Amino acid sequence: MNHSAKFWNKIAEGYSQEPIADEAAYQKKLQVTQEYFKPEMEVLEFGCGTGGTAIIHAPYVKHIRAIDFSEEMIKIAQGKAEAQNINNVTFEQLTIEELTVASETFDVVLGLGILHLLENKKEVIAKVYKMLKPGGVFVTSTACLGDTMKWFKVIAWMGRFLRLIPLVKVFTSKELENILSDAGFTIDYHWQPNKSIRKGVFTLKGVFIVAKKAE
Repeated sequence: MNHSAKFWNKIAEGYSQEPIADEAAYQKKLQVTQEYFKPEMEVLEFGCGTGGTAIIHAPYVKHIRAIDFSEEMIKIAQGKAEAQNINNVTFEQLTIEELTVASETFDVVLGLGILHLLENKKEVIAKVYKMLKPGGVFVTSTACLGDTMKWFKVIAWMGRFLRLIPLVKVFTSKELENILSDAGFTIDYHWQPNKSIRKGVFTLKGVFIVAKKAE
């Protein structure tokens, strides 16, 4: 098990009990996402954490496959789904890199609060594009620290070297948009809340993007 997985396993219980830092922004993201949903849709969420968002979206689609590399996060998510009698969400301990599916499998892919925690976001975004059906959408909420906190690169490297924090990548929202465009996506919706969001032990300002695959 790598250091990042151990980190998120350790904080999973506390993370699951954290209140949403900006409830209004969260509700807006849910609403915008649900406008893209249809009852027959197959959805993937990677980096699903403790499953709260997948469970909220469950009534709007046919099925959600929700994955996370943290065993403890997945245990909590499964417990939530069982407690709420949610039967159309499948939670699995799995990374997006390990996931193997056929091309054009999903109608929607969700990657919320996760791209800045990946070593290889460019490759992952390209993989997401292949997994989506024509006209499918990739919904992402991402902390783009390069817009306001470029200096965090040094702290992130040192913190990871000392095994105090997990992997955190620093890049700008423009860099993210360019990667999405290079993969073949067009930006269908772009929004940045005024208030910072909280992700685990980090308080970050995120950009919310819905990127669409060509028909």
